[in-house]
Parts: sequence; structure tokens; C-alpha cells
Amino acid sequence: MRPIIEILMADITKIEVDAIINAANNSLLGGGGVDGAIHRAAGPELLEECRSLNGCETGFAKITKGYNLPSKFVIHTVGPVWFGGTFGEEDLLISCYEECLQLAFANRAKSIAFPAISTGVYGFPADQAAFIALNSVTEFLSRYETDFEKIIFVAYDIKTYEEYVRLVADNDEED
Repeated sequence: MRPIIEILMADITKIEVDAIINAANNSLLGGGGVDGAIHRAAGPELLEECRSLNGCETGFAKITKGYNLPSKFVIHTVGPVWFGGTFGEEDLLISCYEECLQLAFANRAKSIAFPAISTGVYGFPADQAAFIALNSVTEFLSRYETDFEKIIFVAYDIKTYEEYVRLVADNDEED
């Protein structure tokens, strides 16, 4: 059975799912944007656990408990900084989604919420990032039989939200 795909414009720290994805920096010790919001909402225990992980390379992911969040897990992934698209940024972003989905699957998460990884201060164009996000999830689901029930893409602004909605509508027309 294919999971339900939802697009929301919301605060990812308030969404009740098994795992939320954190668009983290390499240190995993908090920062701005989604990363800072997740660390603030989860509480100081998240920072303590992240300290024990020794950071994370771009394109990879690591998992922690959710602490004070309504999610059981936080999957931290480090997306690429956009340098014009000629430095492997697309492949690194694809890897972020693959790694997150693998960790969610391995930890038996049934519901997952993704932010728009790398589209904030890292500068990845929102339209390309949304396409990669949806395509990566679709590819993963076609290769693996999972227990995922719901995958949510959480936009932080109207432009990103509308891009996801447009892409999902285009996919539905093709099916």
C-alpha cells in the first residue's frame, strides 16, 4: 500500500508524526531556520544527544530521539549549499532524502515530515528542491516495500507550498 502524501504549510515542530526531518548543519548542534526551531522545541536533551554524534557529512543523516517534540524521532540531515548546480548539489540532496527514508524505515517509523531541505539559507532553488524531494520519495517507495503510512512535505512559505502542490498535481495527472 502506498503512503498518503500530504503538503502542508505549517510549523514542523508541531506535527504529530513518528519522525521529523531536521535540515541540519554539519555540527548537528543547532543553528537557524528549521534546525534552530527543532532544537528549541525539543529541549536541551536533543543538543546533548547531538553532541555525542560527532556531526554529520553533507548528504548523510543521523537519528535521535524527539524529546519534547510530538515526534518520536528527529532525523538530522545535512543538505548541500547551492553553488549554482555544478558541484553535485542535486546528488547530495537526493542522498539526503534516501538516507532519511532508510533511517525512518530501519526505525519502523510509519509517518514522516520533511522540511524543504537546503532551500533556506543554503540557497537551493525551491522548485528544483521540491522536484528532487518528491522524486526521491517516489523512487524509494518504488524500490522498497515499506510500512510508511504518511509522508508530509512541510513548506515554510507560500511559494514553496505552491510548488509542491503543483508537482503533486502534475504527478496525479500522469498516473
